[in-house]
Amino acid sequence: MKKILVTGSSGLIGSEVCVFFSEQGYAIHGVDNNQRATFFGPQGDTRWNQQRLSETLPNFSHHECDIRNRQGVQDLLKAVTPDVIVHTAAQPSHDLAASIPYDDFDVNAVGTLNMLEAARQTCPESPFIHMSTNKVYGDAPNNITLQELETRWDYDDPTYEHGIAETFTIDQSKHSLFGASKVAADVMVQEYGRYFNMPTCCLRGGCLTGPNHSGVELHGFLSYLIKCNLEEREYTVFGYKGKQVRDNIHSRDVARFMWAFSQAPRYGEVYNLGGGKNNSCSILEAFELAAKYSGKKMKYTYSDQNRSGDHICYYSDLRKMKTHHPSWDITESLDDTFREIVESWHNRLKVT
Repeated sequence: MKKILVTGSSGLIGSEVCVFFSEQGYAIHGVDNNQRATFFGPQGDTRWNQQRLSETLPNFSHHECDIRNRQGVQDLLKAVTPDVIVHTAAQPSHDLAASIPYDDFDVNAVGTLNMLEAARQTCPESPFIHMSTNKVYGDAPNNITLQELETRWDYDDPTYEHGIAETFTIDQSKHSLFGASKVAADVMVQEYGRYFNMPTCCLRGGCLTGPNHSGVELHGFLSYLIKCNLEEREYTVFGYKGKQVRDNIHSRDVARFMWAFSQAPRYGEVYNLGGGKNNSCSILEAFELAAKYSGKKMKYTYSDQNRSGDHICYYSDLRKMKTHHPSWDITESLDDTFREIVESWHNRLKVT
C-alpha cells in the first residue's frame, strides 16, 4: 500500500488531503501537534478534526511531531518513507506574525527546510507538495490599475483579465513577516527541486476554504465571516470600503490538484492555486451570500484602517495549472462552498 505523509493534517487542507488520498487507497500518516490552538487560542483548536480522521479513515496514523524538531522530522520520514509528501503545516496569519516573528519564521521557513532535507535524505523521488501562499507577492498586486465597481474592486488592465499569473513579481513590496517567511520556504522548495532534481511544487494559495476550517479573525476569511453571521456577532471590515476581492477555492479542489501533481510531478514548479475569477467575491458580496444561506443579515462595523500589506484585489490566473494538468479544474462553485460552510458551522455551533 502506498503511503502519504501530510503535515498539518488536522487543518483545513491537510485533513481534506488525508480524506482524498485515503479514498485513493493510500495509507495516511498525519503530522500535527495542534499548534493552531497555541497561535489562536481555543477557537483555533483542531483536535476535533484529528479525532474525525482517526474515527473515519481506515488506514490513518497520527504523529504528534513539531516540524521545528529537526531530528524528530528526520526520524519520522526515515520510519515512514512516504511515496508522497504534502506539507501544509504553517503559522498562517499575516497579522499575528508581527508579534511572534521567531515562531513564525521557525515554523514556516525552518520547518519547511527540515521537511525538505529529511525528504532528500530518505525519499528524494517522492513528490513534495508545499502549500505556499499568494502573500509571497506582497502588496505588489495593489500597483495594478483598478476600477471601483458597485460592490467590488476589479482590475482595469487587460493584462490581468484572467488574474495574477505565476510570473508576477515577488520582489520589492511589503509582504508582512508572514509573507516573508513563506517566501523563504517557497524559494527553498523550488531550489530543492531545481538543485537536487526533486519533484517539488509550491502552491500559492488564495483563500483556501471549506467546511472543516477552524476559522478565526486572523485566519480563515469565509469560515470566520460565516461563523460571525450565524452567531449574529459583529464582523469588522478593515478598509477598502469592504470591496476588497479574494478568490476562494474549496479544500476538495485543492486536494484534487495535489493528487494530479503527485501523478505527474514536475521539478521546482510553482502554481497559483485559487478559485479564479469565477469564484471571487468581495467582503460585501460575501455578506450577501452568507445571508442567502443562513437567513440572517450580516452585522458589521467598518474601520478605515486596512490591514498592512493587504491586497485590494486578488484572484488567481489558473491557466498554467490547467495546461500542465488538464484533468483538473474547479468543481466546487462559490455558492456550493458557502452552503457547505454554513451547514458545517450549524452542526458545530448548534445554532438555530
